Amino acid sequence: MKDSGSRVIPIAAATATTGVEGETVWLYEKQKKIYPRSVSGWFASWRWLMVWVTQLVFYGLPWLEWNDRQAVLFELASRRFYIFGLVLHPQDFIYLTALLVICAYSLFLFTAAAGRLWCGFACPQTVYTEIFLWVERHTEGDRIARMRLDAAPWSFNKLWRKSAKQAIWLAIGLWTGFTLVGYFTPIHVLWAEAFTLSFGPWEWFWVLFYGFATYGNAGYLREQVCIYMCPYARFQSAMFDRDTMIVSYDPQRGEPRGSRGRKVDYKAQGLGDCINCGLCVQVCPTGIDIREGLQYQCISCAACVDVCNEVMDKMSYPRGLIRFATQNGLVHRWTRSQTLKRVLRPRVLIYGGVLVLLCIGFVVSLAMRDPFRVDVVRDRGTLARLVGDGQIENVYRLQVMNATESSQRYRVLLDGLPGAVLSSTPDFEVGPAEARWLPVSVQIPPASVRELGPGAHPIQFRVERIAQGDEAPAAVQEKSTFVVPR
Repeated sequence: MKDSGSRVIPIAAATATTGVEGETVWLYEKQKKIYPRSVSGWFASWRWLMVWVTQLVFYGLPWLEWNDRQAVLFELASRRFYIFGLVLHPQDFIYLTALLVICAYSLFLFTAAAGRLWCGFACPQTVYTEIFLWVERHTEGDRIARMRLDAAPWSFNKLWRKSAKQAIWLAIGLWTGFTLVGYFTPIHVLWAEAFTLSFGPWEWFWVLFYGFATYGNAGYLREQVCIYMCPYARFQSAMFDRDTMIVSYDPQRGEPRGSRGRKVDYKAQGLGDCINCGLCVQVCPTGIDIREGLQYQCISCAACVDVCNEVMDKMSYPRGLIRFATQNGLVHRWTRSQTLKRVLRPRVLIYGGVLVLLCIGFVVSLAMRDPFRVDVVRDRGTLARLVGDGQIENVYRLQVMNATESSQRYRVLLDGLPGAVLSSTPDFEVGPAEARWLPVSVQIPPASVRELGPGAHPIQFRVERIAQGDEAPAAVQEKSTFVVPR
Protein backbone atom coordinates (compact mmCIF):
# COMPACT_ATOMS: atom_id res chain seq x y z
CA MET A 1 0.00 0.00 0.00
CA LYS A 2 1.34 3.44 -0.92
CA ASP A 3 0.57 6.94 0.31
CA SER A 4 0.56 10.08 -1.82
CA GLY A 5 4.35 10.28 -1.58
CA SER A 6 4.76 6.82 -3.19
CA ARG A 7 6.15 5.27 -0.01
CA VAL A 8 5.38 1.70 0.95
CA ILE A 9 3.57 1.60 4.27
CA PRO A 10 3.75 -1.36 6.65
CA ILE A 11 0.24 -2.84 6.96
CA ALA A 12 -0.08 -5.55 9.57
CA ALA A 13 2.65 -8.06 9.07
CA ALA A 14 6.05 -8.25 7.48
CA THR A 15 5.16 -10.75 4.74
CA ALA A 16 2.24 -12.44 3.11
CA THR A 17 2.00 -15.45 0.82
CA THR A 18 0.26 -15.51 -2.54
CA GLY A 19 -1.47 -18.29 -4.37
CA VAL A 20 1.73 -19.11 -6.26
CA GLU A 21 3.75 -21.66 -4.32
CA GLY A 22 6.97 -20.29 -2.86
CA GLU A 23 6.23 -16.65 -3.79
CA THR A 24 6.39 -14.04 -1.00
CA VAL A 25 5.09 -10.50 -1.18
CA TRP A 26 6.74 -8.05 1.24
CA LEU A 27 4.32 -5.64 2.87
CA TYR A 28 7.10 -3.62 4.49
CA GLU A 29 9.92 -1.91 2.64
CA LYS A 30 13.03 -0.59 4.30
CA GLN A 31 13.28 3.19 4.37
CA LYS A 32 15.06 4.26 1.18
CA LYS A 33 17.74 6.89 1.53
CA ILE A 34 16.98 10.13 -0.28
CA TYR A 35 19.81 11.83 -2.13
CA PRO A 36 18.66 15.44 -2.68
CA ARG A 37 20.28 17.13 -5.64
CA SER A 38 21.85 20.55 -5.06
CA VAL A 39 19.92 23.45 -6.52
CA SER A 40 20.46 27.17 -6.95
CA GLY A 41 17.94 29.91 -7.43
CA TRP A 42 15.95 32.64 -5.74
CA PHE A 43 14.36 30.43 -3.08
CA ALA A 44 17.60 28.54 -2.45
CA SER A 45 19.29 31.87 -1.73
CA TRP A 46 16.55 32.75 0.74
CA ARG A 47 16.96 29.38 2.47
CA TRP A 48 20.68 29.96 2.91
CA LEU A 49 20.05 33.49 4.12
CA MET A 50 17.80 32.04 6.83
CA VAL A 51 20.50 29.48 7.66
CA TRP A 52 23.02 32.27 8.19
CA VAL A 53 20.64 34.51 10.14
CA THR A 54 19.34 31.80 12.49
CA GLN A 55 22.77 30.34 13.17
CA LEU A 56 24.46 33.69 13.71
CA VAL A 57 21.78 34.46 16.29
CA PHE A 58 21.94 31.04 17.95
CA TYR A 59 25.72 30.69 18.06
CA GLY A 60 26.47 34.37 18.56
CA LEU A 61 24.06 35.48 21.30
CA PRO A 62 25.81 33.68 24.19
CA TRP A 63 29.06 35.53 23.42
CA LEU A 64 27.51 39.02 23.52
CA GLU A 65 28.19 41.10 26.62
CA TRP A 66 25.67 43.43 28.27
CA ASN A 67 26.31 45.40 31.49
CA ASP A 68 29.43 43.31 32.21
CA ARG A 69 27.52 40.04 31.90
CA GLN A 70 26.28 37.67 29.23
CA ALA A 71 23.53 39.37 27.22
CA VAL A 72 21.19 36.34 27.20
CA LEU A 73 21.55 34.02 30.17
CA PHE A 74 19.06 31.80 31.98
CA GLU A 75 20.51 31.11 35.43
CA LEU A 76 18.42 28.23 36.70
CA ALA A 77 20.33 27.90 39.97
CA SER A 78 19.67 31.49 41.03
CA ARG A 79 16.32 31.58 39.16
CA ARG A 80 17.19 34.76 37.27
CA PHE A 81 16.85 35.19 33.54
CA TYR A 82 18.75 37.94 31.72
CA ILE A 83 17.63 39.06 28.24
CA PHE A 84 19.69 42.12 27.37
CA GLY A 85 18.33 44.87 29.67
CA LEU A 86 15.56 42.69 31.14
CA VAL A 87 15.94 40.81 34.39
CA LEU A 88 13.16 38.27 34.85
CA HIS A 89 12.25 36.13 37.84
CA PRO A 90 10.10 32.96 37.96
CA GLN A 91 7.10 35.15 38.80
CA ASP A 92 7.46 36.67 35.31
CA PHE A 93 6.57 33.33 33.73
CA ILE A 94 3.47 35.00 32.27
CA TYR A 95 5.71 36.69 29.69
CA LEU A 96 6.89 33.31 28.44
CA THR A 97 3.26 32.24 28.13
CA ALA A 98 2.45 35.39 26.15
CA LEU A 99 5.46 34.79 23.90
CA LEU A 100 4.33 31.24 23.17
CA VAL A 101 0.84 32.49 22.31
CA ILE A 102 2.36 35.05 19.92
CA CYS A 103 4.45 32.31 18.28
CA ALA A 104 1.35 30.14 17.90
CA TYR A 105 -0.65 32.91 16.24
CA SER A 106 2.32 33.70 13.98
CA LEU A 107 2.35 30.08 12.88
CA PHE A 108 -1.41 30.16 12.26
CA LEU A 109 -1.07 33.36 10.22
CA PHE A 110 1.81 32.19 8.04
CA THR A 111 0.26 28.76 7.50
CA ALA A 112 -3.13 30.14 6.51
CA ALA A 113 -1.50 32.62 4.13
CA ALA A 114 1.41 30.69 2.63
CA GLY A 115 1.50 27.12 3.91
CA ARG A 116 4.57 25.58 5.54
CA LEU A 117 6.99 28.46 5.01
CA TRP A 118 8.32 27.96 8.54
CA CYS A 119 9.15 24.33 7.76
CA GLY A 120 10.86 25.10 4.49
CA PHE A 121 12.96 28.08 5.52
CA ALA A 122 13.38 28.54 9.28
CA CYS A 123 12.64 25.28 11.14
CA PRO A 124 15.76 24.04 12.99
CA GLN A 125 15.34 20.61 11.39
CA THR A 126 15.44 22.19 7.91
CA VAL A 127 18.29 24.54 8.79
CA TYR A 128 20.55 21.84 10.21
CA THR A 129 19.67 19.42 7.42
CA GLU A 130 20.83 22.07 4.93
CA ILE A 131 24.09 22.46 6.85
CA PHE A 132 24.67 18.71 7.07
CA LEU A 133 23.82 18.24 3.39
CA TRP A 134 26.32 20.97 2.51
CA VAL A 135 29.01 19.06 4.42
CA GLU A 136 27.97 15.83 2.70
CA ARG A 137 28.20 17.38 -0.75
CA HIS A 138 31.66 18.80 -0.08
CA THR A 139 33.04 15.53 1.27
CA GLU A 140 31.26 12.94 -0.89
CA GLY A 141 30.14 14.90 -3.97
CA ASP A 142 26.77 15.71 -5.46
CA ARG A 143 23.82 13.37 -5.84
CA ILE A 144 25.20 10.88 -8.41
CA ALA A 145 28.62 10.77 -6.73
CA ARG A 146 27.04 10.03 -3.33
CA MET A 147 24.89 7.25 -4.77
CA ARG A 148 27.91 5.66 -6.45
CA LEU A 149 30.02 6.01 -3.30
CA ASP A 150 27.38 4.28 -1.16
CA ALA A 151 27.04 1.46 -3.69
CA ALA A 152 30.81 0.99 -4.10
CA PRO A 153 32.83 -1.47 -1.95
CA TRP A 154 34.91 -0.08 0.88
CA SER A 155 38.18 1.52 -0.21
CA PHE A 156 40.57 4.15 1.07
CA ASN A 157 38.70 6.84 -0.93
CA LYS A 158 35.36 5.82 0.55
CA LEU A 159 36.79 5.49 4.06
CA TRP A 160 38.37 8.92 4.22
CA ARG A 161 35.35 10.64 2.67
CA LYS A 162 32.90 8.95 5.05
CA SER A 163 35.19 9.57 8.03
CA ALA A 164 35.64 13.25 7.18
CA LYS A 165 31.88 13.70 6.87
CA GLN A 166 31.19 11.98 10.19
CA ALA A 167 33.90 13.97 11.99
CA ILE A 168 32.50 17.29 10.76
CA TRP A 169 28.94 16.24 11.57
CA LEU A 170 29.97 15.29 15.12
CA ALA A 171 31.85 18.57 15.55
CA ILE A 172 28.81 20.59 14.45
CA GLY A 173 26.51 18.57 16.70
CA LEU A 174 28.73 18.90 19.79
CA TRP A 175 29.28 22.61 19.19
CA THR A 176 25.52 23.02 18.94
CA GLY A 177 25.05 21.20 22.26
CA PHE A 178 27.82 23.31 23.83
CA THR A 179 26.13 26.51 22.62
CA LEU A 180 22.75 25.44 23.98
CA VAL A 181 24.22 24.80 27.44
CA GLY A 182 25.96 28.19 27.13
CA TYR A 183 22.56 29.84 27.47
CA PHE A 184 22.20 28.34 30.97
CA THR A 185 25.81 28.31 32.19
CA PRO A 186 27.91 31.41 31.41
CA ILE A 187 29.61 30.45 28.17
CA HIS A 188 32.99 31.90 29.13
CA VAL A 189 32.98 29.66 32.21
CA LEU A 190 31.83 26.76 30.06
CA TRP A 191 34.62 27.43 27.55
CA ALA A 192 37.25 27.38 30.30
CA GLU A 193 35.80 24.12 31.67
CA ALA A 194 35.89 22.57 28.18
CA PHE A 195 39.69 22.57 28.15
CA THR A 196 39.86 20.66 31.42
CA LEU A 197 36.75 18.52 30.77
CA SER A 198 35.42 19.69 34.13
CA PHE A 199 31.77 20.11 33.16
CA GLY A 200 29.14 19.35 35.76
CA PRO A 201 27.09 16.16 35.24
CA TRP A 202 24.02 17.94 33.88
CA GLU A 203 26.21 20.02 31.54
CA TRP A 204 27.82 16.85 30.19
CA PHE A 205 24.39 15.31 29.73
CA TRP A 206 22.88 18.19 27.76
CA VAL A 207 25.94 18.85 25.61
CA LEU A 208 26.01 15.20 24.57
CA PHE A 209 22.24 14.75 24.38
CA TYR A 210 21.55 17.83 22.25
CA GLY A 211 24.72 17.29 20.23
CA PHE A 212 23.85 13.73 19.27
CA ALA A 213 20.19 14.70 18.71
CA THR A 214 21.35 17.28 16.17
CA TYR A 215 23.75 14.73 14.64
CA GLY A 216 21.06 12.05 14.34
CA ASN A 217 18.15 14.24 13.22
CA ALA A 218 20.01 16.29 10.62
CA GLY A 219 22.44 13.58 9.52
CA TYR A 220 20.26 10.48 9.33
CA LEU A 221 16.57 11.00 10.09
CA ARG A 222 16.19 14.15 8.00
CA GLU A 223 12.89 13.93 6.10
CA GLN A 224 11.57 11.25 8.49
CA VAL A 225 11.41 13.89 11.25
CA CYS A 226 9.25 16.09 9.01
CA ILE A 227 7.03 13.27 7.76
CA TYR A 228 6.58 10.97 10.75
CA MET A 229 7.72 12.76 13.91
CA CYS A 230 6.62 16.38 13.51
CA PRO A 231 2.94 16.85 14.47
CA TYR A 232 2.68 19.99 12.36
CA ALA A 233 2.57 17.90 9.17
CA ARG A 234 -0.58 16.22 10.48
CA PHE A 235 -2.65 19.17 11.63
CA GLN A 236 -1.61 21.69 8.97
CA SER A 237 -4.61 20.70 6.84
CA ALA A 238 -6.87 22.29 9.46
CA MET A 239 -5.29 25.67 8.61
CA PHE A 240 -5.17 25.18 4.84
CA ASP A 241 -7.94 26.04 2.40
CA ARG A 242 -8.14 26.52 -1.35
CA ASP A 243 -6.83 30.08 -1.07
CA THR A 244 -3.62 29.17 0.78
CA MET A 245 -0.42 29.80 -1.17
CA ILE A 246 1.35 26.46 -1.60
CA VAL A 247 4.02 25.03 -3.89
CA SER A 248 1.94 23.83 -6.84
CA TYR A 249 2.42 22.19 -10.20
CA ASP A 250 0.22 23.62 -12.98
CA PRO A 251 -1.28 20.54 -14.68
CA GLN A 252 -3.26 22.57 -17.21
CA ARG A 253 0.00 23.92 -18.54
CA GLY A 254 2.30 20.96 -17.94
CA GLU A 255 0.20 17.97 -19.08
CA PRO A 256 0.57 15.79 -20.96
CA ARG A 257 4.23 15.63 -20.01
CA GLY A 258 6.94 14.11 -22.20
CA SER A 259 10.57 14.47 -23.24
CA ARG A 260 11.46 16.44 -26.35
CA GLY A 261 14.24 18.47 -27.93
CA ARG A 262 14.58 22.21 -27.44
CA LYS A 263 13.62 23.10 -31.00
CA VAL A 264 10.69 20.69 -31.28
CA ASP A 265 7.22 22.17 -31.72
CA TYR A 266 5.88 20.31 -28.71
CA LYS A 267 2.44 21.88 -28.94
CA ALA A 268 1.99 20.39 -32.39
CA GLN A 269 2.72 17.02 -30.79
CA GLY A 270 0.08 17.62 -28.12
CA LEU A 271 2.58 17.92 -25.26
CA GLY A 272 2.53 20.26 -22.29
CA ASP A 273 5.42 22.29 -20.90
CA CYS A 274 6.64 19.54 -18.53
CA ILE A 275 9.52 17.65 -20.20
CA ASN A 276 9.36 14.88 -17.56
CA CYS A 277 13.01 15.38 -16.56
CA GLY A 278 12.33 14.33 -12.95
CA LEU A 279 14.58 17.03 -11.50
CA CYS A 280 11.75 18.30 -9.27
CA VAL A 281 11.76 14.88 -7.56
CA GLN A 282 15.56 14.72 -7.34
CA VAL A 283 15.89 18.04 -5.50
CA CYS A 284 13.01 17.38 -3.06
CA PRO A 285 14.35 16.80 0.48
CA THR A 286 11.34 14.58 1.30
CA GLY A 287 11.43 12.66 -1.99
CA ILE A 288 7.93 13.45 -3.23
CA ASP A 289 6.72 14.24 -6.73
CA ILE A 290 5.01 17.64 -6.59
CA ARG A 291 3.27 16.86 -9.88
CA GLU A 292 0.98 14.48 -7.99
CA GLY A 293 -0.69 17.38 -6.21
CA LEU A 294 -0.80 18.65 -2.63
CA GLN A 295 0.88 16.22 -0.20
CA TYR A 296 1.41 16.57 3.53
CA GLN A 297 5.10 15.64 3.11
CA CYS A 298 5.77 18.89 1.23
CA ILE A 299 7.61 21.37 3.46
CA SER A 300 7.36 24.30 1.00
CA CYS A 301 11.11 24.64 0.61
CA ALA A 302 10.51 25.56 -3.09
CA ALA A 303 13.58 23.65 -4.30
CA CYS A 304 11.38 22.20 -7.06
CA VAL A 305 10.39 25.74 -8.07
CA ASP A 306 14.02 26.78 -8.52
CA VAL A 307 15.05 23.72 -10.52
CA CYS A 308 11.93 23.81 -12.72
CA ASN A 309 12.54 27.47 -13.51
CA GLU A 310 16.09 26.57 -14.59
CA VAL A 311 14.69 23.91 -16.93
CA MET A 312 12.10 26.32 -18.31
CA ASP A 313 14.86 28.86 -19.01
CA LYS A 314 16.93 26.26 -20.88
CA MET A 315 13.89 25.25 -22.93
CA SER A 316 12.93 28.91 -23.55
CA TYR A 317 9.54 28.30 -21.91
CA PRO A 318 7.86 30.73 -19.49
CA ARG A 319 8.75 30.25 -15.84
CA GLY A 320 6.20 29.18 -13.24
CA LEU A 321 5.26 25.65 -14.26
CA ILE A 322 5.89 24.90 -10.57
CA ARG A 323 5.27 27.95 -8.40
CA PHE A 324 3.64 29.27 -5.26
CA ALA A 325 -0.06 29.43 -6.09
CA THR A 326 -3.46 28.66 -4.62
CA GLN A 327 -5.70 25.79 -5.66
CA ASN A 328 -8.43 28.24 -6.67
CA GLY A 329 -5.92 30.31 -8.59
CA LEU A 330 -4.79 27.30 -10.63
CA VAL A 331 -8.33 26.19 -11.41
CA HIS A 332 -9.62 29.64 -12.38
CA ARG A 333 -6.35 30.76 -14.06
CA TRP A 334 -6.11 33.86 -11.91
CA THR A 335 -3.31 36.38 -12.28
CA ARG A 336 -0.85 36.91 -9.43
CA SER A 337 -2.65 40.05 -8.26
CA GLN A 338 -6.01 38.26 -8.24
CA THR A 339 -4.50 35.39 -6.26
CA LEU A 340 -2.92 37.68 -3.68
CA LYS A 341 -6.21 39.51 -3.15
CA ARG A 342 -7.90 36.22 -2.26
CA VAL A 343 -5.03 35.31 0.06
CA LEU A 344 -5.93 38.35 2.21
CA ARG A 345 -9.22 36.77 3.24
CA PRO A 346 -11.05 37.16 6.59
CA ARG A 347 -9.20 34.30 8.31
CA VAL A 348 -5.81 35.83 7.53
CA LEU A 349 -6.94 39.32 8.51
CA ILE A 350 -8.31 38.06 11.84
CA TYR A 351 -5.08 36.18 12.59
CA GLY A 352 -3.08 39.27 11.64
CA GLY A 353 -5.20 41.61 13.74
CA VAL A 354 -5.03 39.39 16.81
CA LEU A 355 -1.27 38.99 16.34
CA VAL A 356 -0.74 42.75 16.15
CA LEU A 357 -2.79 43.30 19.32
CA LEU A 358 -0.89 40.58 21.15
CA CYS A 359 2.46 42.05 20.13
CA ILE A 360 1.44 45.56 21.19
CA GLY A 361 0.15 44.28 24.53
CA PHE A 362 3.32 42.28 25.08
CA VAL A 363 5.62 45.23 24.38
CA VAL A 364 3.53 47.67 26.45
CA SER A 365 3.40 45.23 29.37
CA LEU A 366 7.17 44.84 29.32
CA ALA A 367 7.70 48.59 29.09
CA MET A 368 5.36 49.27 32.03
CA ARG A 369 6.64 46.42 34.16
CA ASP A 370 7.41 47.36 37.77
CA PRO A 371 11.15 47.59 38.50
CA PHE A 372 10.63 45.22 41.43
CA ARG A 373 8.17 42.60 42.63
CA VAL A 374 6.84 41.82 46.10
CA ASP A 375 5.37 38.64 47.56
CA VAL A 376 3.87 38.49 51.07
CA VAL A 377 3.82 35.19 52.98
CA ARG A 378 2.36 34.80 56.46
CA ASP A 379 4.50 33.09 59.06
CA ARG A 380 2.66 29.78 59.42
CA GLY A 381 4.44 29.00 62.66
CA THR A 382 2.98 32.00 64.47
CA LEU A 383 -0.36 33.24 63.13
CA ALA A 384 -0.96 35.74 65.96
CA ARG A 385 0.39 36.32 69.44
CA LEU A 386 -0.10 38.66 72.41
CA VAL A 387 2.88 40.89 73.23
CA GLY A 388 3.48 43.50 75.94
CA ASP A 389 0.80 46.06 76.87
CA GLY A 390 -1.97 43.95 75.28
CA GLN A 391 -0.82 44.41 71.68
CA ILE A 392 -1.49 41.76 69.02
CA GLU A 393 1.38 40.87 66.70
CA ASN A 394 1.39 39.04 63.33
CA VAL A 395 4.60 38.02 61.61
CA TYR A 396 5.07 38.04 57.82
CA ARG A 397 7.84 37.39 55.33
CA LEU A 398 8.20 39.77 52.41
CA GLN A 399 10.11 38.71 49.31
CA VAL A 400 11.34 41.68 47.32
CA MET A 401 12.80 40.93 43.87
CA ASN A 402 14.95 43.67 42.38
CA ALA A 403 14.47 43.64 38.58
CA THR A 404 17.24 46.17 37.96
CA GLU A 405 20.97 45.68 37.80
CA SER A 406 21.83 48.18 40.53
CA SER A 407 21.38 48.08 44.30
CA GLN A 408 18.07 49.57 45.46
CA ARG A 409 16.72 50.75 48.80
CA TYR A 410 13.10 50.12 49.74
CA ARG A 411 10.70 51.17 52.51
CA VAL A 412 7.77 49.16 53.87
CA LEU A 413 4.53 50.98 54.74
CA LEU A 414 1.13 49.72 55.97
CA ASP A 415 -2.36 50.58 54.73
CA GLY A 416 -5.90 49.47 55.50
CA LEU A 417 -5.61 48.59 59.19
CA PRO A 418 -6.13 51.38 61.77
CA GLY A 419 -3.40 51.68 64.39
CA ALA A 420 -1.13 49.09 62.75
CA VAL A 421 2.61 49.75 63.10
CA LEU A 422 5.75 47.99 62.03
CA SER A 423 7.88 46.74 64.90
CA SER A 424 10.75 45.92 62.51
CA THR A 425 13.05 48.20 60.51
CA PRO A 426 11.04 49.60 57.56
CA ASP A 427 14.03 50.40 55.31
CA PHE A 428 16.24 47.78 53.66
CA GLU A 429 18.46 47.23 50.61
CA VAL A 430 18.40 44.62 47.85
CA GLY A 431 21.41 43.97 45.62
CA PRO A 432 21.42 44.02 41.80
CA ALA A 433 18.96 41.51 40.29
CA GLU A 434 18.62 39.81 43.68
CA ALA A 435 15.66 38.57 45.68
CA ARG A 436 15.62 39.09 49.45
CA TRP A 437 13.35 37.70 52.14
CA LEU A 438 12.56 40.20 54.90
CA PRO A 439 10.83 39.26 58.18
CA VAL A 440 8.22 41.88 59.11
CA SER A 441 6.29 42.17 62.40
CA VAL A 442 3.00 44.12 62.50
CA GLN A 443 1.40 45.13 65.82
CA ILE A 444 -1.92 46.79 66.69
CA PRO A 445 -2.76 48.43 70.05
CA PRO A 446 -5.49 47.16 72.43
CA ALA A 447 -7.92 49.90 71.31
CA SER A 448 -7.72 48.69 67.73
CA VAL A 449 -8.12 45.11 68.90
CA ARG A 450 -11.43 45.98 70.58
CA GLU A 451 -12.57 47.98 67.53
CA LEU A 452 -11.74 45.24 65.02
CA GLY A 453 -12.87 42.21 66.98
CA PRO A 454 -11.63 38.66 66.47
CA GLY A 455 -11.07 37.18 62.99
CA ALA A 456 -9.06 37.92 59.86
CA HIS A 457 -8.87 41.54 58.71
CA PRO A 458 -7.46 42.86 55.40
CA ILE A 459 -4.14 44.67 55.42
CA GLN A 460 -2.00 46.06 52.63
CA PHE A 461 1.77 46.21 52.47
CA ARG A 462 3.08 49.09 50.39
CA VAL A 463 6.73 48.77 49.37
CA GLU A 464 8.26 51.94 47.93
CA ARG A 465 11.56 52.29 46.16
CA ILE A 466 13.61 55.10 47.66
CA ALA A 467 14.60 57.07 44.57
CA GLN A 468 18.31 57.63 44.00
CA GLY A 469 19.53 60.29 41.59
CA ASP A 470 17.26 60.63 38.56
CA GLU A 471 15.31 57.41 39.21
CA ALA A 472 11.54 57.67 39.07
CA PRO A 473 9.66 56.70 42.24
CA ALA A 474 7.95 53.32 42.20
CA ALA A 475 5.66 51.47 44.60
CA VAL A 476 4.05 48.03 44.76
CA GLN A 477 1.08 47.04 46.95
CA GLU A 478 0.32 43.50 48.10
CA LYS A 479 -2.69 42.33 50.09
CA SER A 480 -2.69 40.05 53.11
CA THR A 481 -4.68 39.49 56.32
CA PHE A 482 -4.12 40.33 59.96
CA VAL A 483 -5.50 37.77 62.43
CA VAL A 484 -6.95 38.82 65.79
CA PRO A 485 -7.39 35.78 68.07
CA ARG A 486 -10.53 35.17 70.06
